[in-house]
Amino acid sequence: MKVATVYDVAAHAAVSIATVSRVLRRPDDVRESTRQRVLASVQALGYVPSASARCLAAQRTGVLGLFFPGIDDEDDGGEAPFVQDLSVSMVVDAAGGSEVAPPNLSFDGVLRGSEREAWRQGFALMVGVGRDANPADMLRDIAGRVDAVAVLAGSVPDELLKHVSRRIPVVLIGGPRRCAEMDFDHVSVSNREGMRALTAHLLENADATDLAFVAGPADSPDSAERYQGFVEALEGAGFDPAAATILQGDFSRIRARRLAETLLATGRMPRALVCANDRTALGMLDVLVPAGVRVPEDVIVTGFDGIEAGRLSTPRLTTVYQPMVELGRAAIRAMLSRIEHPDQPPITARLPVKVLLRESSEGTLPA
Repeated sequence: MKVATVYDVAAHAAVSIATVSRVLRRPDDVRESTRQRVLASVQALGYVPSASARCLAAQRTGVLGLFFPGIDDEDDGGEAPFVQDLSVSMVVDAAGGSEVAPPNLSFDGVLRGSEREAWRQGFALMVGVGRDANPADMLRDIAGRVDAVAVLAGSVPDELLKHVSRRIPVVLIGGPRRCAEMDFDHVSVSNREGMRALTAHLLENADATDLAFVAGPADSPDSAERYQGFVEALEGAGFDPAAATILQGDFSRIRARRLAETLLATGRMPRALVCANDRTALGMLDVLVPAGVRVPEDVIVTGFDGIEAGRLSTPRLTTVYQPMVELGRAAIRAMLSRIEHPDQPPITARLPVKVLLRESSEGTLPA
């Protein structure tokens, strides 16, 4: 039985080979009537594109890499240009009226956005989640199988990134812009600006001046940026950041519970707990609410990420929502742009965030 080729499809649909390729790789770029005619020919002839042949011709693998070592898996219940957008919007997120549908986990959105954009661009996606494996070994293995790789900032040594970048493009996800000698392409969200806006709101509108910052891991670039925003808000309101309490968390719900138990044991509860991520804030609620601490009357609790568990908690969690799906899309676009234009200046995509004001800081909100 003869296997149909792209030439057969083009002849059957009375179009060029280039048009067949566009229909299969970038269907939105082709007129609807033409697209339907080509797809009908594909179906009639039983044509299946040969990814290996296409990649051999282009001297590429046709695969992009995404590497997230050590993702915390504890149980918790359109295309934009590369621009620097530091805007932060503030939304009173009334119960039942949220305009944002947060992902279940912060990186779930990155994965979904990356998968969608890679598929739209005609690439497969290889995902590495190094829970128990050696991150350096896993990254080296992925780098040998893909055309470019996106890596969570701060997750592997800089020397390893530089080593990998000599072979393929490397894009960093999250954290602040790196120093000049680490000129990788970089996609992130407005961590500092979002935390600054949230903290300023607490200082100005929630009668909260005794604030504690619950940090993430000491080596987390995202936690460091969020702390910087916290400090800037305090300074802007005339407070000394050095006088603020700093609690060392690790982004996990379990560690936050231990911190909350310690606060209860000491009897020294700050007016507000400004947490570096949502899981930390939810861990605080896990302990404080059953102990009879009223949130927000006795203590305000806020997070950062916008995971769904925060929308479903009691009280619902005030947080800073990150556009994680778009962050994943931006990482894919940065990799492809670097593949096509290897000598262009470093790309920086900084996406805006949204402060969602809910009951854990605002009290009862209208339904």
